[in-house]
Amino acid sequence: MPQRIITVVLLIGLAAVAASVGTRRLPDNQQGYAPKQPIAYSHRLHAGELGIDCRFCHSAAEQGRHAGIPSADVCMKCHKYVTSSFDVLQQEITKADEEKRKPERIISPDLQKFYAAIGVEDPQKPAVDAQAKTVAWVRAHNLPDYVSFDHSAHVSAGVSCQKCHGPVESMERVRQFETLSMGWCVNCHRESTAIGVEGHPVNASTDCSVCHY
Repeated sequence: MPQRIITVVLLIGLAAVAASVGTRRLPDNQQGYAPKQPIAYSHRLHAGELGIDCRFCHSAAEQGRHAGIPSADVCMKCHKYVTSSFDVLQQEITKADEEKRKPERIISPDLQKFYAAIGVEDPQKPAVDAQAKTVAWVRAHNLPDYVSFDHSAHVSAGVSCQKCHGPVESMERVRQFETLSMGWCVNCHRESTAIGVEGHPVNASTDCSVCHY
């Protein structure tokens, strides 16, 4: 085999090995995981453009270990009345005004899926005897069973949601932003103890029993 061909083959092999090492992950590292949801929910729209606080939907984060998945009732606080995007609704209102008629209700395809999933035919007239249903959302952040993470402890200490979850307000579909590995958490605790959180001192323990018990 000519020397030039041997050199090319070796270079291709080294490139393949380097790529493999670069993409190799430790067990339970799901960084970048962005599961497709049964209904397309845009955090970019709700948390970003509309500026809805994370805790409005994930209210359990302040009181308990888990942030919680919003119930359909939380969604219906707005979507009992908001059935489509503002632009589409405005277009219908303008068209109805020009045609001298009442605006028709417009429901976006994703909200139609949402209403169907929770068993609501008319968002403004939910059936009194209807059985409560919820959307089967897919969890995007999964810690191993042997890890105990308390949202309330971090929220009360002033840790922002973005510290662990990244810029959720810019995500069309939520993805796991950080590795959430033990090393990442320990380094965060050390850094927080050294420099504080949001301008106030904290004592973020690195004792094993704090997260593993």
